[in-house]
Amino acid sequence: MARDLAIDLGTANTLVFARNQGIVLNEPTVIALNSRTQEVLAMGQDAWQMIGRTPGYIVAVRPLRGGAITDFDITQRMIRLLFQRVGVHRFHRARVLICVPSAITAVEQRAVRDAARAAGAAETNLLPQPMAAAIGASLPIHEPMGNMVIDIGGGTTEVAVISLGGIVALEAVRVGSFDIDAAIQAYVRREYGIAIGERTAEEIKLAIGSAYPVAEEWKAEVRGRDLMSGLPKTVMLAPVEVRGAIEEQVRAICDAVVACLARTPPELAQDLIANGIHLVGGGGMLKGLDKRVAEETKLPVHLVDAPLECVVLGAGRCLANFDSLRDMFITRNADQRSSR
Repeated sequence: MARDLAIDLGTANTLVFARNQGIVLNEPTVIALNSRTQEVLAMGQDAWQMIGRTPGYIVAVRPLRGGAITDFDITQRMIRLLFQRVGVHRFHRARVLICVPSAITAVEQRAVRDAARAAGAAETNLLPQPMAAAIGASLPIHEPMGNMVIDIGGGTTEVAVISLGGIVALEAVRVGSFDIDAAIQAYVRREYGIAIGERTAEEIKLAIGSAYPVAEEWKAEVRGRDLMSGLPKTVMLAPVEVRGAIEEQVRAICDAVVACLARTPPELAQDLIANGIHLVGGGGMLKGLDKRVAEETKLPVHLVDAPLECVVLGAGRCLANFDSLRDMFITRNADQRSSR
């Protein structure tokens, strides 16, 4: 007996939505391996806690980078573990809808499908993330009206204008939350001579990071390893420094929004003056980003209610009307079509 699952296979986090149950799993997209035996030691939150804290033979890896599979074998094993956690196995296979970047290449499409099939999926369909995000944000995507979403994930930012159930204009850049974290790491290393890990950089971003000046700002204490002496060291970091450090990444996101608006037909562009732009994804929660995009575009910008869960919730709604919404799915390979 097959069951229906929707998976947001993100660079930073993986969420699984089961039909009639809601979100059943929400974990970081990290897997910890013993490099000597290739044994999987942990996945998700447990593996994320190990990043930067493991002995040499244990590696905590992210199998996806920039929204694409970088290690097929590890991704396959991770999807199999996801299926096991939600009760899918050889005798209880699932029909799966996976959210992927809309700019995904044919090779990347095949990698996702093959990984899901090898892990035990009965049937795999792909849905563009901006489309899923628009459905999750309850936008009227089937109306002849312009709806714009900015989906900022861990590895990619996608800006899409949707009308009549299709993507009319799209701009995708391989810039996301991880690039912002890396920029903070590089700044602290360059200006203060201190090495910090990616988890510390993320904590700095959440605490004092912003894309636009905010009302209340305070400095944060940053602890790391001094590159000269090798000893632990503490410095104070100001929000204005972090804003300067991540300006290049924020600028790339704003430029992508402007480029997408330039491709939008005039009739749909004028709808955006009334409807505004909707910000989704974990990266969209960066303080002041909505104000920064609004200033650059002169359009109202709204952060949706559940930015992290928006994509998987939209895909979950598609499960209820699977067959009627097939036109929105990315076309399946001929070999998969013939095998059904």
